[in-house]
Amino acid sequence: MSAPTTEIPGYIVGTWTIDAVHSDVTFTVRHLGVSKVRGRFGEFGGEIVTAENIADSSVTATIQAHSVDTNNEQRDAHVKGGDFLDIEQFPTLTFHTKGIRADGEDFLIDGELTLHGVTKPVTLNAELGGFGDGMTEGSKVLGVSATTEISRADFGVGATIPTAVVSDKIKIELNIEAGLQA
Repeated sequence: MSAPTTEIPGYIVGTWTIDAVHSDVTFTVRHLGVSKVRGRFGEFGGEIVTAENIADSSVTATIQAHSVDTNNEQRDAHVKGGDFLDIEQFPTLTFHTKGIRADGEDFLIDGELTLHGVTKPVTLNAELGGFGDGMTEGSKVLGVSATTEISRADFGVGATIPTAVVSDKIKIELNIEAGLQA
């Protein structure tokens, strides 16, 4: 059973727009089994709806696949190509919630991730950063951080690349700030 909103200090019911300037979407994958390669997506957006009961809240998000950045142009070109994201055929990654439930003081956000044309269930382990005043008078913001781990094989990503080269597991981390719509 989800925590009632009265247990969340400063909780505000409303519709929030993800602020990509003050947010990040990153991932980590093992390379050759010994090191980690980190990357990020620079273009993404979405909406968070906070309902009276947090269990009825929702999240929708879209990531532009072409905005992947691993800090290496040659690797980025490979990741954007047919071996991995195939951005020509699959220009976006999307996520939308199916449910939210309490997990101690944090939350589990159950949803569906569509990546590489494949939709699979994913659970985000989320920590609510809180609600506060924005930079302009009267504006409000919320913050949330979340992590999950996916299997690239489940989504058909990099099927020809051995797991000894690039691990099957990809850790995803989200740090999101969103502004309350007027």
